[in-house]
Amino acid sequence: MRGLLDPKMDFVFKNIFGSEKHPNILISFLNATLKPKDLITEVEIKNTDLNKGYIEDKFSRLDVKATTSNNEIINIEIQLKNEYNMIKRSLYYWSKLYSEQLNEGEDYSVLKRTICINILNFKYLKTRMFHSVYRMKEIHTNEELSDIQEIHFIEIPKLEDGSDEKDMLVAWIEFLKNPESEKVRSLEMSVDEIREAKDELIKMSNDDTQRELYEMRAKTLRDKISALNEAERKGIKKGREEGRKEGIEEGRKEGIEEGIKEGIEKGEKNKAIEIAKSLINLGLDKEAISKSTGLDLCEVEKLMN
Repeated sequence: MRGLLDPKMDFVFKNIFGSEKHPNILISFLNATLKPKDLITEVEIKNTDLNKGYIEDKFSRLDVKATTSNNEIINIEIQLKNEYNMIKRSLYYWSKLYSEQLNEGEDYSVLKRTICINILNFKYLKTRMFHSVYRMKEIHTNEELSDIQEIHFIEIPKLEDGSDEKDMLVAWIEFLKNPESEKVRSLEMSVDEIREAKDELIKMSNDDTQRELYEMRAKTLRDKISALNEAERKGIKKGREEGRKEGIEEGRKEGIEEGIKEGIEKGEKNKAIEIAKSLINLGLDKEAISKSTGLDLCEVEKLMN
């Protein structure tokens, strides 16, 4: 058997979790993530097509979309590379999912609870928890406005070793991290949905066409990551150059300002000396001259000698 494909690759993830042939996999994952009071028993999976155009397009989103038996709209996205935009990105796609439910003339009451689940293969949020859930709340009393909006972030690297695999979300993240690990082999023996997902992954991995599509998608994402890294490097370089330039300009500006200040101070000192000389000629005592000009007594004494 050849090595298994990476289930974190969006193409593979969508084939396993977004397939109409295996709805129990998605149902298990959603129940593990959402932990609803009333368990999800059915899902209707949307946009199941995976044509070559989507795979080769580095800006395409191979998300899993579904509606549940609890009358919810779900969107799951998995990201391998930090593009530093996940919060705004997720809010944007949530708003689209929410607003697209309503046709012209329809009442707001038809709007369904809408949930975005972001699975990240990098650390992103400040929290130490690997699973964070956000809803709209009043900032002083923490009173929840509504549960109609819910956004999840699952940060795979934050899952600690030794986490309780009886928690099905932990089990699913272990599967995504390393489907060939001893932990997952053990889970296969007791959890039907994990075994079903692993079987589908093995099937994909041994299929030449699927592997070819996987490599195509991997190259597309590598190209995207490379372009992002290059843009980041150029941004850093440009920032440094502009910073140096601003520093030089700032230094020049400060030098001019300092020179003007020193010139004024020197001019004022010369003026004070000339005034002191005149006062000496008039016969004023040194204390009065010092007080009038701001010169030190020793400076006045030098002028008198």
